[in-house]
Amino acid sequence: MPNFRYRARASRGDLVEGQLEAASIDAAATQLINTGVTPIDIVASAAAGTGVGLDLGRYTAAPPELTDLVLFARQIYTMLRAGIPINQAMIGIARSTRNAVLAAAIRDVQVDIESGRELSTALARHPRVFSTLFVSMVRVGENTGRLDEAFLQMAAYLELERDTRQRVKSALRYPVFVVIAMAVAIGVINVMVIPAFAQVFERAHVALPLPTRVILATSGFFVQWWPVMIITVVAAVVAARYYAATDDGRYNWDKWKLSLPIAGDIIYRATLGRFARAFSMALSAGVPLIQALTVVSRAVDNEYVGARILNMRNGIERGETLTRTAAATGMFTPIVLQMLSVGEETGAIDSLMTEVASFYEREVDYDVKNLSQTIEPILIVCIGGLVLVLALGVFLPMWDLASVKLGR
Repeated sequence: MPNFRYRARASRGDLVEGQLEAASIDAAATQLINTGVTPIDIVASAAAGTGVGLDLGRYTAAPPELTDLVLFARQIYTMLRAGIPINQAMIGIARSTRNAVLAAAIRDVQVDIESGRELSTALARHPRVFSTLFVSMVRVGENTGRLDEAFLQMAAYLELERDTRQRVKSALRYPVFVVIAMAVAIGVINVMVIPAFAQVFERAHVALPLPTRVILATSGFFVQWWPVMIITVVAAVVAARYYAATDDGRYNWDKWKLSLPIAGDIIYRATLGRFARAFSMALSAGVPLIQALTVVSRAVDNEYVGARILNMRNGIERGETLTRTAAATGMFTPIVLQMLSVGEETGAIDSLMTEVASFYEREVDYDVKNLSQTIEPILIVCIGGLVLVLALGVFLPMWDLASVKLGR
């Protein structure tokens, strides 16, 4: 007989969890009811008798992508608008969700709601799945009685974030492919092609020009040390990833990538647009200014910029104005500072931040669409330089050899 894991409520409302054998889910529910408890959730156990397989599946599965969260937010919005209770909505969504981590989190949230917790509190218990901004927007929706609108706003925000990331990946796909192809070509030429020419030049006993000597020296280094080079590159990548996972490493990496050529400016403006959009959403939903800055500092997805936003919060707590604290960070452009100043005077910071977000999002969208065209000339120059060096290094000695042979 199959095993089923269950969650149920005792007669006094206490949460009961366990496992039992039954012919089907209906039979398991009947057994629980006969014992005096009310079943909440019954699922087939992945590992008979232990449940270890279920737990391992939850923690080793991939976290939900933005598309999964967008679909979740829109499903909740639709069901709430249709008048379906939140706990029933969670049960239906958990069954239709493809991502295992998100489905498990939704089931846990549904159980927490049944036990009397607020939805925002239940969501906050899963920081791997639901961001601080997501939880804060849901909490504001609960307090204002506009929970469905909160989910609709989050769905729109996450959709915009997903589309921006997809456009960036699409724009970088061709340049990355060209760079990888160049690296492979350089490796093959240095390890296999140049050594063959080196033997010819060595037997000819002619004076080699400087480009040829440089190419031969580079090829010799590759041939002799290529295992060490591969190990060094792999170790450097692993060390960099490990360092980037630390607090200091993440902060320094987020700071450094803002100064990258070409891409750094796009990342910077995208971060400002994300700040303006999240700040506008939080303020329009009624989140207090101090709490809104705290939430936004975690929503910008950049530790360096987030630290500057937290400095703004500290300045406001000391009694300074929002515009002055923003200017003191040295992070915001004049247009953002001007909008913040006007917003403070008119009390319309949320609407003006929406305009700022739309402005930067349009700029980023335009730059991302033209990113390949910007990078292509640089790649062409690099490829041309590589071909020129190889041509001079290989063909100049061959011309000398031909001249010597003809002269004889």
